[in-house]
Amino acid sequence: MLSATLQGCAKRGDSATATTLTLASPDHPVTWPIASDNQPIADGLAPEKGPLLVYNYPDYIAPDVVKSFEERYKVKVEVSTFNDADESIAKIRTGAVPFDVYIPSYDQISKLVTAKLIRPLNHTYLSNIDNVWPTFTNPWYDQQWRYTVPYTVYTTGIAWSSDAIGEDISTLSNPYESLWNPAYKNKVGLIDDWHTAMAMVLLRDGIDDVNTDSKQNLDKVAQGLSDMKNATNPKVTSDMYTQLPAGQLGISQMWSGDAVNAQYYLPKGQSADILRYWFPEDGKGLVDNDLMVVMRGGKNPVLAHLFLQHMLDTDNATKNFSSIGYQPPQRTLDTNTLVAQGYLPQSLSQAAVREDWFTGGYRLLELAPANDAAWHTVWQSFKAGV
Repeated sequence: MLSATLQGCAKRGDSATATTLTLASPDHPVTWPIASDNQPIADGLAPEKGPLLVYNYPDYIAPDVVKSFEERYKVKVEVSTFNDADESIAKIRTGAVPFDVYIPSYDQISKLVTAKLIRPLNHTYLSNIDNVWPTFTNPWYDQQWRYTVPYTVYTTGIAWSSDAIGEDISTLSNPYESLWNPAYKNKVGLIDDWHTAMAMVLLRDGIDDVNTDSKQNLDKVAQGLSDMKNATNPKVTSDMYTQLPAGQLGISQMWSGDAVNAQYYLPKGQSADILRYWFPEDGKGLVDNDLMVVMRGGKNPVLAHLFLQHMLDTDNATKNFSSIGYQPPQRTLDTNTLVAQGYLPQSLSQAAVREDWFTGGYRLLELAPANDAAWHTVWQSFKAGV
């Protein structure tokens, strides 16, 4: 279980201890320790018989890719789902289900490592790491990739349907303002993720500290959310990728992967050319990535490593992308390739994620407990009124 230390002090630094919650950031990368009672598995072990228990977001893995793993290793894979990080961490804390593989975001890593909920990786099982962007073999949130491998990369921007929205949002001086446009009342969507949604309000106001601990800035966020509610009555949702193509939304804050995924939910015969996505051309927006980790409480650690290896394979990663819309950081995939091979229509080309954006974009970091609580207070107050 998560220890009481996780509710206490926090610091930023280049190493972590068992008594503090160390918070990683691009300016303060962290090399997580490997505890004497939580060592990597040995080399060359035979895989267990399963079933392999995977904990993931809904619709966030291709059934065919899972099936190919099952066929290769003659095991059953059982996928359980959660809707947000708060829900997943709460369930993991109980220890009731011995999950083998978990798909977290990088801002959960300090909690997971400090509480010894995840296993350090044995890299000899994971040669397919060579297929991904080099940054992921020494990411700032997990130097030396001791505990994590990448799953997907994505940006957060604005998606819209040209059938419902008459203007080109990408040409506006401040495209974020479109979500406050009264002309789009009852047509607006907002991502049901406290940090993502609130950070966008900061960017709209020209504040790029998307992890701020300033009360003044958080007051601005609260006012901005209230103004949005009054102007457009946004739908706070996790299903933008189905609601936009169905016409239930006209415009929405959206992750790039969901914008890509939306094309698969269009009515039969409808061209994907009506879908649009905007993200700042200079990369000065929210950029994120999700990870794969091996859970310490799982019963199949060897099989879990092999599953990560399977998902890092270029063919499997590309097949997974074609199903879920979220881009793997594979070296072979770039915007031109994705459009040329039909994974993206030209109208959604800006939903392709560029490697260089990961050095210039803004990252949603894990917050110190008191600041985390302050952000949640603003978000909960807003959601209570929509």
